[in-house]
Order: sequence, then structure tokens, then C-alpha cells
Amino acid sequence: MLSWTQAVLVWLAMVSGLVLGTVEQELSPECRRFLYKGTPPTGLERRSLRNICQRYNRKARYLTLYDTEGHIPVYSAYTFKRSEGNSQNDVPWMYEPQLSLLTETGEMQPFPRRYTPMNFEDAQAVLEDYTNAILYERGALNPNAHQAQPDDKAATYTLTNVVPQTWEFSAQAWKPQEQVIRKRLNNYCHGTAYVVTGVITSGRMIRRQNINRVAVPAYMWSAYCCVDYDRNAPFNERYRFPVFGHYGINDREGGEVVELSVQKLEEFIKKTTFVEKNFQIFTDGCVAPAIQLAEN
Repeated sequence: MLSWTQAVLVWLAMVSGLVLGTVEQELSPECRRFLYKGTPPTGLERRSLRNICQRYNRKARYLTLYDTEGHIPVYSAYTFKRSEGNSQNDVPWMYEPQLSLLTETGEMQPFPRRYTPMNFEDAQAVLEDYTNAILYERGALNPNAHQAQPDDKAATYTLTNVVPQTWEFSAQAWKPQEQVIRKRLNNYCHGTAYVVTGVITSGRMIRRQNINRVAVPAYMWSAYCCVDYDRNAPFNERYRFPVFGHYGINDREGGEVVELSVQKLEEFIKKTTFVEKNFQIFTDGCVAPAIQLAEN
């Protein structure tokens, strides 16, 4: 039985030809393919979190878990594509219609040029939030340097995929580490590499017009999973497979990146922020059954 509000919304959708926003409660198969064994990270349960299957040009590109209160992604999960790391900078910034109440599309769209409708701001960040945030730049969780095709690169330019990063941390630590991971996976991952990149917040916010608008991460973290890798790789690279991670402090000083096992990364996240006891980035720890049997 529909509530009165739900009935009105359905009627409006039928009359106007609009469709209800398609933020996913149950992940569709097309978006589960960006996750190892089709399973998202566990232990992240909050009412303000929404799964977004990030769609661009009629195709799903990656998955984001988005915080509609902090107006930032908690993580983006994607499959790495071998590339030369070139950037694509001629793409307009986009917003996510799926976070609107009613929408004509389930795909990300460029922000309107003249003004931003107020209802955009309720559940997501807008360009104005970053206009005067001079200490920060927009840092992508799914970076275009980890994608190869133009449309996959373009799809990373949505504010639902970015968080505020200090200029110093971005330039001196995080972006160089993205290139380290790109080269490693290019050279030694033979199969699909699944990547999850996320944040840890601490209450710091970007304010606009005296209102808290966008949460600023205290830490950035990332992990990859590639079970089909080069067993003959040099040891200093081979021991970082099939799964490894890193994190860094999003600050203007001392923002170096620390590489560590995913198990230690998960322990760090559990100690640093609130997640459930069952928090796990990759199901089964990204250890293929054949490897598990060999170790037992």
C-alpha cells in the first residue's frame, strides 16, 4: 500500500514523464561487476549512505557509496584499466540525477551553466561548494589515470566521485601513489584488478554561507585485488599481490602515503573511524580458493 506522499510522487512521474531516482538499494548485476566476486565492502551501514551505479553515455562505469549528509563519497569501487596515465581535462563537471527525487535520467549530467537548482544541494555537493575552498582541490576516488577509454575517463568527472583534498597532499603524495599503482597493475596484473578507494572523516567541513556543506577527509585509503598476477614478478612487487593497500593523511604537511597489507589497512580503518566489526574491503580477503587450499 503506497503512502499518500508516494502516491503523489508516482502520479507526478506519470504525468510529467519523469522517472523516480534510481539510487540502488540492491545492486544490479551491471554494477556488481566492479566488485570482487560481486560483493561490496561489508560493515558500512548508515542511513545516509546510498549506492550509486555511476552511469555515463548509456553504460555503467563504476560504483560509489555516497554520504548524502557529508556530501562526499565514502568509497568508489572500479575495475582498473591498463593505460598510460594520461588525463582527460576537457570534460565538464557533472552531478548525479539519481540523488534527486524525480529525474529524467539515471545518468550523470553536466551542471547547468547559469544556476544550480536548490534541490540539487539537498543530497549532494555542487560546484559552488568548492568555489571559495582555496585550501582544497577536487580529488577523484576513481581517478581518470586508472581508466583507458575516453568515456570511462569522462565518467570520473562527477562531484559524487570527488572529495576535498589539500593541494599539497594531492600533488606530493596521493597522485604520485596513483601512478605507482597504475604502473604496478599495468606490469604485473594479468587479470581484472578490482580497486576500492575511500575516505575517513573527522568532522571537519567546508562551509558555505555559514552552513556545513562538504566533509573533508582526514585520511584517504585505497586497496586493490588481483588474483591473476605474474608469479615471476620481482619479490618487492610480488609480495604486494594478490591484494594490497595504502593510506595517507589529507593534510598540508606530513601527508606521506603508507603501503600495507589489506588486513592491516582494515585494522587501521576500524581503529580510526566507526565501522562494524565485520568490516572487510574484499570478500574472503581477496584470496582465490586455489590459493586458500594451497596454504591449508
